[in-house]
Amino acid sequence: MAGVNYLAVLVAAIANMVIGALWYSPSLFGKNWMELVGVRPEDAEKRAAGARRAYSWMFVASLLMAYALARILWYAGAQSVIGGALIGLLAWLGFVATTMGANYLFEGRPCRLYAINTGYPLVSLIIMGALLAAWR
Repeated sequence: MAGVNYLAVLVAAIANMVIGALWYSPSLFGKNWMELVGVRPEDAEKRAAGARRAYSWMFVASLLMAYALARILWYAGAQSVIGGALIGLLAWLGFVATTMGANYLFEGRPCRLYAINTGYPLVSLIIMGALLAAWR
């Protein structure tokens, strides 16, 4: 479709995957996340063995998210790093923070877990928006 740079969409999807891998790594928030969701280190090792399928689906989801954001940026006319980052922030605020916030309130989950799990798409959407808008 017109207005979408598919190479930029691919790079943005890969960026989302890299950010997620770093975000949930033991060096950043992985240990806290595991503690909050009740995953023991030995359980994580077992999950890692079967993670190929999950990563494949996550990549498809990342491509869809990058494409949808690219279309939104095109409709909004965002053509700068700042404009793209702002649209990414607004997408997070309007769709991710609110939807996940309601889930966490009704499920009684800890605020720290909400911060970890919504922080990742916040950073991703801002970076993806900046990249996609600048690379149109």
